[in-house]
Amino acid sequence: MKVNPDAINPIPLFEAYMQVTGVPTLTEEPGPDPQLNGKKLGVINGSSWVSLWSTYFGKHLLPGVKIINVGNEAVQLNFMQAHSRGAEGPPQINIDLFTQYAKDLFDLVQVDALLISCSTMNRAFRQVSQRMAPVGVPVIQIDEAMMEEAVRSEGKILVIATHGPTVQSTQQLLHETAQRLGKTVQFTGATIEDAFHDLGAGRIAEHNQAIADTIRNVQKKEQIDIVVLAQLSMSVFAFSYPDPVAEFGVKVLNSGETGFRHAGVILRAR
Repeated sequence: MKVNPDAINPIPLFEAYMQVTGVPTLTEEPGPDPQLNGKKLGVINGSSWVSLWSTYFGKHLLPGVKIINVGNEAVQLNFMQAHSRGAEGPPQINIDLFTQYAKDLFDLVQVDALLISCSTMNRAFRQVSQRMAPVGVPVIQIDEAMMEEAVRSEGKILVIATHGPTVQSTQQLLHETAQRLGKTVQFTGATIEDAFHDLGAGRIAEHNQAIADTIRNVQKKEQIDIVVLAQLSMSVFAFSYPDPVAEFGVKVLNSGETGFRHAGVILRAR
């Protein structure tokens, strides 16, 4: 669906956006946790539009931490093109670019930790980690904590994605996490591309409703013990369903919450 910017009142749009992002400043904005104050988290996004998610969840869950984003649409468009051709995994040029982004963030502002926020690009984690090892900067994959919680639940996992290119990388990470933890894993998957189109058109409530409907439909067919939302963008689901256990009878994990909380653990240890 074509979105018409002229139909949007620009003043409240820009007001809300700037209230979340602010402008770059060298001034520290201290939060309640002295272990986080003054820390800098570099976030490598798979596209520039999702930096709003990184900034929102980062500032909400890690007050006092400076969130520094990088990412562009070309990365996402390139792995979407590769997926449409049937290629396995993201293109190497994307992985190389993420590695360079990581170096740039450290060279420019000496970040204390790096977070890869893109689930499709979790395949870049190894190379980015190797690149940052000499300077001692920890690298976090945003889905890591979410996958560990899901695997440790030892129940059947429902993995929901709204973007086709993400599915393979997410399933690979789930299997790798289970192997690392010495666990077996049972999961079923669902991909709802229509929800991604709703998100792109600004229909957040409809996006969230599509995810809720999918959870309920799968529950009618099989026992589900925990749900994983495969992309950071899907974290807006929590705004409509803040208590998923009451609503669906199971936890519904999103990486906006679990990923940035885990980043806080890493930053406190620095």
